Amino acid sequence: MKLVTYRHPNGDLRSGWIIGNGVADMQEVSKDQLPSSLLEFIKHNEEYLPLANEINRHLIEPSYTFDEVELITPIPVPPSVRDFMAFEEHVVNATKRSKIKISEAWYEIPAFYFTNHLVLKGPEEDVERPPTCRMLDYELEIACIIGKDGRDIKAEEADDYIFGYTILNDWSARDLQMKEMQIGLGPAKGKDFATSIGPYIITKDELEPYRHGDKFNLRMTAKVNGKLLSEGNAQTMYYTFGQMIERASAGVPLHCGEVFGSGTVGSGCILELGNEVHRWLEPGDEVELEIEQLGTLKNKII
Repeated sequence: MKLVTYRHPNGDLRSGWIIGNGVADMQEVSKDQLPSSLLEFIKHNEEYLPLANEINRHLIEPSYTFDEVELITPIPVPPSVRDFMAFEEHVVNATKRSKIKISEAWYEIPAFYFTNHLVLKGPEEDVERPPTCRMLDYELEIACIIGKDGRDIKAEEADDYIFGYTILNDWSARDLQMKEMQIGLGPAKGKDFATSIGPYIITKDELEPYRHGDKFNLRMTAKVNGKLLSEGNAQTMYYTFGQMIERASAGVPLHCGEVFGSGTVGSGCILELGNEVHRWLEPGDEVELEIEQLGTLKNKII
């Protein structure tokens, strides 16, 4: 099931799932048995998801076509957004470009930072370049959504705590990021202006055919103005989502709806590729991220 949040024709934010050429409004098709909020649906997914699947089996037409509604980020205000660095190739490439050495600690723990959960962007939504930024970058990532509260979760048990997956673009103001991280703290202003997530959350059961051990064989690509720049695969992760969840939940509770970004896939940003491949992003540029089975997430820089 591909779950979305969308702007209803009356202007309200509603939730549903994709069917055919449109959206099934979960509250309408369930006669108010399902909530209008996707976050509320995820919090009680053990009850709601079987009902939604049963209703979907009998649906033929969407409640609204894509021409009638506007998809927004699936969870407009999640409890938190953590972003990791799970791909070794990205770390190798980025550190080489930055002329620094990879920390030995990277191979010991799946590190993460908290980003701004109040500035999420959805598909086709404009992203404003920070006023002083001149080195704007995209980052091609896959993200998981926590679907069950828990604490001190072991990696081998973590799949039970995952609700589904989506695409994440961790927009990066590289010039701001590089300066503030010289202090030994951050990133902060280099990252806090926007994070794009969407276009939908796919429930984890739909990715089982693509499972490769404890990872997924999913092709990942990024285009700028229609030109293919980045190609990678989710199965090249050094750290699994299970290991990320174990690290994040050590000594603290996780809550339904929290977002875990994988970090950038190898070659998944301009910093890695170098300006000889593409200049930094400018207003007017359109960035299109695509992950197999997870759809396409497109945003324009303004």
